[in-house]
Amino acid sequence: MSVLSLTAIILDMSKYRAYKTNMSDLRRNLEVKINALLGYFPVVIILGVRQCGKTTLARILRPDWRYFDLERSRDYEFVTRDFEFFIKEHPHSIIIDEAQRYPVLFQELRSVVDRDRKHKNRFLLTGSSSLDLIRKVSESLAGRVGLVELGTFKANETYELGVPDFYDIFRRDLNHATVDFLKDLKISMSHDQLMQAFLRGGYPEPVLEKDDRFYNAWMDNYVQTYIQRDVRALFPRLDLVKYQRFISMLSGLTGTIVNRSQVGRSLDVSEKAIRDYLQIAEGSYFWRNIPSYEKSASKSVVRMPKGSIRDSGLSNYLQGITRREQLLRYANVGAAFEAFVSEEVIKGIQATEIINWKYYHYRTRNGAEIDLIVEGSFGTLPVEIKLGSMIKQRQIQALKRFVYENNLPLGIVINNSDHVQLVADRILQLPATCI
Repeated sequence: MSVLSLTAIILDMSKYRAYKTNMSDLRRNLEVKINALLGYFPVVIILGVRQCGKTTLARILRPDWRYFDLERSRDYEFVTRDFEFFIKEHPHSIIIDEAQRYPVLFQELRSVVDRDRKHKNRFLLTGSSSLDLIRKVSESLAGRVGLVELGTFKANETYELGVPDFYDIFRRDLNHATVDFLKDLKISMSHDQLMQAFLRGGYPEPVLEKDDRFYNAWMDNYVQTYIQRDVRALFPRLDLVKYQRFISMLSGLTGTIVNRSQVGRSLDVSEKAIRDYLQIAEGSYFWRNIPSYEKSASKSVVRMPKGSIRDSGLSNYLQGITRREQLLRYANVGAAFEAFVSEEVIKGIQATEIINWKYYHYRTRNGAEIDLIVEGSFGTLPVEIKLGSMIKQRQIQALKRFVYENNLPLGIVINNSDHVQLVADRILQLPATCI
């Protein structure tokens, strides 16, 4: 597609207006949580990948607050030229977008907040890079700030549905009664809707547009902008050609343990460079690392993280997959579906009030594997994920063994079945359309 045709599609104002209208009508799962955090803290920061809807969400939550975008030169100049004067003019009720563009901001806000610690609900910030941002926030605003991570649309958000009832289990202790609760779960969306979400992912603008040409043009432009603007701005000395090749290669490794030395040989760079590339991809919310579960007594546990591109649509696009038939014929479709469902579960738990929970994967050297383990005050829940709709007992041996060895009340298998049912003692099958 030529640059002219790409520009014509992206700058079509009728499409833009329709997108903005649709976005203003949509609700995000995190709205309740962010409102609660604003009641607890003077500063709340919404973190997340570019174009996931952070700005729109902030302006929906606080429509009457003054808005400043640090990527807009006039706003940047006004905020940074004389911050004391800026704060005198705007001591509260402000949204500051792309806060990472002004790293000193967090130190400046500390003194502002400390003058009136009891005043909550003052500043709402967004940021699209966590590399230095989290460290600076921790150093400057510890105890004064609420952090929340926003991803691309979870499937229920795309279809304007509520958060599935499945996530209620994390608000209580997992026990044998949880099985009875889960047995009554209702399917929240159709199989076609789920598979469309798996194919297209959740970037709000192209997903809501529902136009194939716009979707493909937007994705192509997004990847180029991410690398040529965002990564270049953060790492001006980085070899962007090799990093772009690395990103394309990552899309084929989604849902797997990345062999850094092998990837390095393919790109003709060192293993250290690949480690740095992974940190950049993770720090810009492009890639999610899932650490290994190391609490097991087994000495054969593989103590390496696995990872995935966070948005399934972007991962598919980078692999040249734009149609459902292509996706289902894709050699790595099983791992891609595991990554998609894992991300859906993580987004769902993030939308609850649960704190201090973590996620892991489990793999042993003899091939036993559990795709996702979530652990918190609710207990430990191992999750196996399968693309198909039928479960064979040999497929869940590792899950059963993990449940028994750790004396857990249950483990679940998420797949494309139509019914919730027990498939073994303490092992429950859940349709992916329930989560």
